Amino acid sequence: MVELLSVRLEKWEKATEWPLTVLSVVFIAIYAWQILAEPTGWMGALADWSMNALWVIFALDYLVSLALAPRRWEWIKHHLFDLAVVLLPMIRPLRVLRVLSALNVLHRTGGMALRGRIVMYAAASVLMLVLVGGLAVLDAERYAPGSSIKSYGEALWWAFVTITTVGYGDYSPVTPTGRIIAFALMLAGIALIGVVTATLASWIVGEVSADEQRATEVTREQVEAVSKRLERIERRLGVLAAGEADRGQVVSSNDDEDPDD
Repeated sequence: MVELLSVRLEKWEKATEWPLTVLSVVFIAIYAWQILAEPTGWMGALADWSMNALWVIFALDYLVSLALAPRRWEWIKHHLFDLAVVLLPMIRPLRVLRVLSALNVLHRTGGMALRGRIVMYAAASVLMLVLVGGLAVLDAERYAPGSSIKSYGEALWWAFVTITTVGYGDYSPVTPTGRIIAFALMLAGIALIGVVTATLASWIVGEVSADEQRATEVTREQVEAVSKRLERIERRLGVLAAGEADRGQVVSSNDDEDPDD
């Protein structure tokens, strides 16, 4: 039974991976439209309805995956982020968490070396988190009293300096939600710096190991070449020694047959 559920869960995740990624991108696009265009009337209602419908789809996917999991509590403990993605988007500014589900597919993309996937994942994460983090903080701060973030350009600049852990301080959030977003971006920036550093260190170690391996291969080839030359010399010396011995025997025989003796 456990093996059957595991197989079904794996099939479900493979079947829904790309559709959910596309829906995540649509989710983010609608969210951006809501923040930047601030639609009203029936267009605003349509945007809200679309967001809620997509959220229901994500929640259903989580529930189906949970039902198919052979060990549900273990699955929940290992998928707390997925649970947060489903629950927290109910709070409008934190819906940006959905973007990370789209990045998961990039992280698992095949046909590329592990180091290449890590670099692509880190670059895509920075870009998406800056763009969507700017949207989230603008949504939280735009109309807050005393806020310095009033436009998307200012929000983008703030998100960039925050995720790079520079933090000039020219713009800063004043609302609790904005500060939560700032905290999340700072953590993401620290994590991404760690990823880049580890990838660079891995590349350096790999290059050094490759150089050592090439040097070892060259040395091995040289030793093999010298060994072969020594073998050829030994064979030639053996042939020469055998020839000298044969000539010595012939001379000795001739001496024995000499009539003067």
